[in-house]
Amino acid sequence: MKKINESVTIITGASSGIGAATALKLAKAGSCIILVSRADDKIEKVKRQIEEEGGKAEIFVADVTDIGQMKAMVDFTIDKFGRVDNLVNNAGLMLFSQWKDVAIDEWNSMIDTNIKGYLNAIAAVLPKLLEQRSGHVLNMGSVAGINIDVGAGIYHGTKFFVRAITESLRKEVSVHKGIKISLISPGVINTGWADKVTNKEGAEIAAELNKQAIEPDDIANAVLFAFDQPDNVNVNDIVISPTLQDW
Repeated sequence: MKKINESVTIITGASSGIGAATALKLAKAGSCIILVSRADDKIEKVKRQIEEEGGKAEIFVADVTDIGQMKAMVDFTIDKFGRVDNLVNNAGLMLFSQWKDVAIDEWNSMIDTNIKGYLNAIAAVLPKLLEQRSGHVLNMGSVAGINIDVGAGIYHGTKFFVRAITESLRKEVSVHKGIKISLISPGVINTGWADKVTNKEGAEIAAELNKQAIEPDDIANAVLFAFDQPDNVNVNDIVISPTLQDW
């Protein structure tokens, strides 16, 4: 395994929230960062901040729901930095609605991003990691993948999916192929997600939950911890929740 200060890390959903905080944290530790996001002015600010702090970063504009774009992301990474070592699978949507609303468009958006997007990024990166028999895939899960509450059935389902595939990956490619596989399961994080909920009742639930949110930098610290372990240590799962959150 490459040490963190010798590594190249791809981060999806890197323009804000957990992704941006993680990019800044890993870049400060010496990793070269590929910032992946859909077209967004905020991604330029993240790159600029990394470079101002002495780090290295490149931007790749892509939609994780497109497997062709994810494969191009890996080619871009190798072209820029010569290799790929780590993937932080982070791009995601959390949209709240009641079952009675039958919010199919929102359901499909979460399935496309939170499930297909994760699979596409893994499918693009994993062959390279298997070829070099080293690397690290870290999936961003959620406490919503452990416990169920009202108003977020599909979101819960997508995060249970992430938990399942992470454990399967760990048993297949971490135990037998030398590639580290990790899951971080945050509680409510202050990423602005609550403002994106358009369903009226869902927005009320989201606003209430967000009152106890913790900061993205707390999750970035956990990512750095997982990546900065010795070769013989794999961090399987870290659950992080606000002090007052009853999980």
